[in-house]
Amino acid sequence: MKTRVHIFVSGRVQGVFFRSETSYGAKKYGLSGWVRNLPDDRVEAVFEGEEENVKKLLEFCKRGPPGAKVTGTEVTLESYSGKFRGFEIRY
Repeated sequence: MKTRVHIFVSGRVQGVFFRSETSYGAKKYGLSGWVRNLPDDRVEAVFEGEEENVKKLLEFCKRGPPGAKVTGTEVTLESYSGKFRGFEIRY
């Protein structure tokens, strides 16, 4: 079954390779979507694909890469759209 997640991650999540590690994980798990930094120091991401793989990347986002300190996440489960081609880091 395919699903989609929209997540906002708070804490020390910018300047610690959060976006690049999220992109790497998405590609590793065959997910599509995007990730970006927000002006309020959070990271926002949308990714979709097989439910099991979406859960794996979601778990990564809840802890972050080494150097990150995740203090909160806001997760919204959404309907799979299939509209993304690959995964990108947005600026």
